[in-house]
Amino acid sequence: MKLSYGIAKVGSTRIPRFIFAAGVACLCMCFCAIGNGQAGDSTASISPLQKELEIQRSRLKSDDREVRRDAVLVLGRMKKVESSRLAVTALNDVDASVRASATHAILSLPADEAARALIPLLGDKSEFVRQETAYALGRTRSKEATAALVDSLKFDKVAGVRAAAALSLGLIGDRSATDALLTVVSGKSQSDGKRNRKAEQNDFVLRSSVRSLGMIRDPKAVSELETILGNQMAAGDVRREAAIALGEIMDKSALQSLTAVLTTADPYLAKAARDAIKRIEKQ
Repeated sequence: MKLSYGIAKVGSTRIPRFIFAAGVACLCMCFCAIGNGQAGDSTASISPLQKELEIQRSRLKSDDREVRRDAVLVLGRMKKVESSRLAVTALNDVDASVRASATHAILSLPADEAARALIPLLGDKSEFVRQETAYALGRTRSKEATAALVDSLKFDKVAGVRAAAALSLGLIGDRSATDALLTVVSGKSQSDGKRNRKAEQNDFVLRSSVRSLGMIRDPKAVSELETILGNQMAAGDVRREAAIALGEIMDKSALQSLTAVLTTADPYLAKAARDAIKRIEKQ
């Protein structure tokens, strides 16, 4: 292109320079507009959920454990599969409070997937993490967690973890856990050849195990529950749970045992027995 005397020459065509410059400027503006539009379309393609996930993903990498823990709580409150899947990474956090929070934040995953992610934490060095893991597994309702929870019920050294495992077995409702729960409530020792535990003495664990037998509703438990109900040496709370459990199972063979405690000095036990009788007779 050769310029002279205010004329621009393009090929064999001669046009005034100011017209040529104006044309070039228009082309530049068009290309800029197209570029900006493409950038806008790219930004608009990211959904609000994706934006929030990226924010929390960044916070999970913070050096501040409280920031990481809050990110996990936010992900849990979102109640989305995607947010729970991101929260799974926090199950391996160095801080116990973050790991414990993550056990509940992942519960929007499919039940079996959540259970598989949680089960390894039943062996966590932190008793708080193990306890929260046991409770979270119950909330999954996944039978994949039954065997691991039974193991915790039998052999964990911390009563709070054993109680959480017992309650979660009731929530899952898998009858394959009945025998383990019956062993606990009958006062028998536990052994697997390598590990041994003395008979359960903690009332919270006993009460939780009795309650879960009622939730599972396995008729196999009736006889042992009747024994507990009639045992005046047993804790009042445990006997009341036995009455309630018999009402849940609704086996008519328990009516005689329930009737026998209607005149007990414990008004709460008498009421529990009366309610159980009504429940069984109503069916």
